[in-house]
Amino acid sequence: MITTLIIIFLTLFAFLAYKHLDRAVLLIIAGTPLYLLRFKVLGIPITTLEAMILIAFGVWFIIHDGAKIKTLFKKPGRTSYPYKWEIMGVLIVSWLAIITAGFNIEALGVWKAYFFEPLLLFILVINLFSNPKGRKKIIWSLAISALLVSIFAIYQKITGEFISNPFWAAAETRRAVSFFGYPNAIGLFLTPMIMLFTGRLFSILKENNYKEKIFLGVTISTSILAIFFAQSEGAIIGLIFAIFVFALLANKKLRLSALILAAVSIITVCSYSPLRQFALQKATLSDLSGQIRQEQWIETKKMLAANRFWQGAGLSGYQTAVAPYHQEGIFIKNDDPNWLEKIRTSAEYRQQMWQPTEIYMYPHNIFLNFWSELGIIGALLFCWIFAKFLWQSGRFFLSEKTNQERFIALGLLTSMVALIVHGLVDVPYFKNDLSALFWISIAMLGGLTLKQNEKNSSKSNR
Repeated sequence: MITTLIIIFLTLFAFLAYKHLDRAVLLIIAGTPLYLLRFKVLGIPITTLEAMILIAFGVWFIIHDGAKIKTLFKKPGRTSYPYKWEIMGVLIVSWLAIITAGFNIEALGVWKAYFFEPLLLFILVINLFSNPKGRKKIIWSLAISALLVSIFAIYQKITGEFISNPFWAAAETRRAVSFFGYPNAIGLFLTPMIMLFTGRLFSILKENNYKEKIFLGVTISTSILAIFFAQSEGAIIGLIFAIFVFALLANKKLRLSALILAAVSIITVCSYSPLRQFALQKATLSDLSGQIRQEQWIETKKMLAANRFWQGAGLSGYQTAVAPYHQEGIFIKNDDPNWLEKIRTSAEYRQQMWQPTEIYMYPHNIFLNFWSELGIIGALLFCWIFAKFLWQSGRFFLSEKTNQERFIALGLLTSMVALIVHGLVDVPYFKNDLSALFWISIAMLGGLTLKQNEKNSSKSNR
């Protein structure tokens, strides 16, 4: 029944793409969580999101300008595609990672879902929405998605309904999961978008567009609430850091306020012992989740150092490759000065402090994630993409005179800051919706830099 409904939906979507390709792509952007709806075609697993991207790209390639092969990496005229060399590099290293993994079905599935199809979406976005109106439409589409996800998360927090995990559903330990099934997915999905919405909101502050201001304000507020209700600590820290950077760069008043608030916060934390202990515990990763992360990173480094330094584990190969180096559990450290001695001498204490650990799909660190999946070259390539993105968005913000465009650039910059900070302890790319959102952000910045490059070239030709 569900498969039949999906097929009907995709048929209608194909018709929409044929008639109004731009609206179809905006529906893809708003519908990134649709990756949760899965089905099979000739025995091959595929998600609804993937099918929508393939249909839209097929329509663009066959019917629209995509039929001209040169437009894939070169816009009409002399302007090259932004990030074209990086895109080719990503395709090469990700394909090599399939070979490293043994050219299996799982690796091919990861490649198409996290690299190939998001890059097709990048091509669609850069061709259809590389202007201010287009960027506004993208932000509205993302905001609709964020609003639905966050409202559902808030409903779950209030009622406890639709949370399948009994521990997260219980009132005293409740964590919202929204549509995703686990809490951290909310933070990974919403945190970068909050900063992009904030950039858009600042870009229209002086305009009389009250409806959009209210819509963005409500979406930002509900998204922040959803992250707190999910208790996604990495997302909260990433969001705080990104907001601080945004305030430092936005204007003098916000910069002064941010610095004063930061100073007051630091003094308060340092002065109040419970807060100081809590902050120190989180900063040093000495709490339960932090200790599990540290053990996971140790195991990953051992795996990479053994015989996989260059090639990593290959796509979807991490769990198998790290298994020989995995410990079934760890003894949780605490502030007891006699902790180690008690571990050695007391069986009861050992049992009390013992924490079983599982093998996760990824190392939960942004650099180790890419290294284990794509090899060291792939990890360095994505580091280059992050650095280039931050540099270009920062340079655009500082050089652009138009408020609307420069604050979009600042929103993109701080969204990437939030992603990287959160990614220090999580997996902000290797998921269908996250990889799609990543390349949508790249395409949005690419549209801004295209505009800037065209301006510079027109000046030089005078």
